[in-house]
Amino acid sequence: MGFFDKIKRAFTGEQEETVEEVVETDVEQDESDEQAVVVADTDGLGEGPEASEDEGEIIPDVIEAEVKPADVMPEVETTTEEIEAEVEPVELTEPIAVVEVAPVAPEEVPEPVEAIEEVAEVEVSAESEAAQKMDKGLKKTRRTFSQVLNELMANFRSVDEEFFEDLEETLITADVGFETSMRITDELRKEVKLRNAKKNSDVQKAIVEKMVEIYEENSEGENNQLNIQQGLTVMLFVGVNGVGKTTSIGKLANQYRLAGKKVLLAAADTFRAGAIDQLVVWGERAQVEVVRGNAGGDPAAVVYDAVEKAKAQNADILLVDTAGRLQNKVNLMNELEKIKRIIQREIPDGPHEVMLVVDATTGQNAMVQAKQFKETTDVTGLVLTKLDGTAKGGMVLAIRNELHIPVKLVGLGEGIDDLQPFNPNDFINGMFKELLEDN
Repeated sequence: MGFFDKIKRAFTGEQEETVEEVVETDVEQDESDEQAVVVADTDGLGEGPEASEDEGEIIPDVIEAEVKPADVMPEVETTTEEIEAEVEPVELTEPIAVVEVAPVAPEEVPEPVEAIEEVAEVEVSAESEAAQKMDKGLKKTRRTFSQVLNELMANFRSVDEEFFEDLEETLITADVGFETSMRITDELRKEVKLRNAKKNSDVQKAIVEKMVEIYEENSEGENNQLNIQQGLTVMLFVGVNGVGKTTSIGKLANQYRLAGKKVLLAAADTFRAGAIDQLVVWGERAQVEVVRGNAGGDPAAVVYDAVEKAKAQNADILLVDTAGRLQNKVNLMNELEKIKRIIQREIPDGPHEVMLVVDATTGQNAMVQAKQFKETTDVTGLVLTKLDGTAKGGMVLAIRNELHIPVKLVGLGEGIDDLQPFNPNDFINGMFKELLEDN
């Protein structure tokens, strides 16, 4: 009998069982186990007489019947001295081995492939969203252009000189531009003869392919990206009143701020008090600071203050709003030249962009404005606003072919995030996809 059994019996008053008592106890215990198994089987936990003892379960009623309050062992105060007397210390014959784990080299750590794939998916999603916006924005232009071209083809059974004269007029009406329409018509005369095109579908396909060809030809070497510098980038925004110039500045400022850039705005259109107030409202909406002066004050002085503040605050982007009156080109040109001199005095390579903002809904009037501003200042890029609300998107072809000014930004909605970079491929697809699919 073990040491702990002796202690138990000493405090409980139990006597050692004889051999016969032990045998009888074992028999009774076996019968009790069998009864417990049978009871468990009646509850469906076993599989009848063939179920093993492990599958049986003693139900609570049987347990409560067997346990009596008298069977509870009374609390015993034991001393550690008696227990320690029986426990012999174990001596280690060999030292414990220490396993050293070699550190993993940085180059052995696997690259986070899933994270890279997630970033790629986000970029693809952003590009897809931009393409969808462009496609939706050109919906009216696409329908109108397809309609006038289909009507032209339906009215002629043969491709003769009268057909080409009407084609030229149709293209001008679609705001493709006078010079561009004449070029397309002249080159189509030769192309139709070379292809021996007689069917309307063949002629229509030749017209669309020629326009795409001219469009892509003028895009060679063209940079549609904004000229962003490592340090401070200064952009002048010019354009007549009402084309969405101040709105475009506010939307662009909001995008750069969300991208983590420090942005400042300069209200240099001091000719109209309303222009200053409007830019301040957009500054509050985009959460960027606006440098302003008094109405009727010197625009160049406002720009000087804005450049100094931008340098002092280590700003990344300075967007300058300018006056938009064209009734006196001489005064406008002198004003813009003075602003540029102020900027170049502090930043020799500035301004880095001179963005001309035009309203796409005005069609040929936008072409006239672009020509006039190009004569007065060095325009580096175009912002086409309200492209989603017009059927005159063909003006992009005219501007690129006749003025050679790259389109850099397009407005495709009223939301603050609806000003986006211009993508030539998305424009081509949105402009001509239905005509090309039909053929």
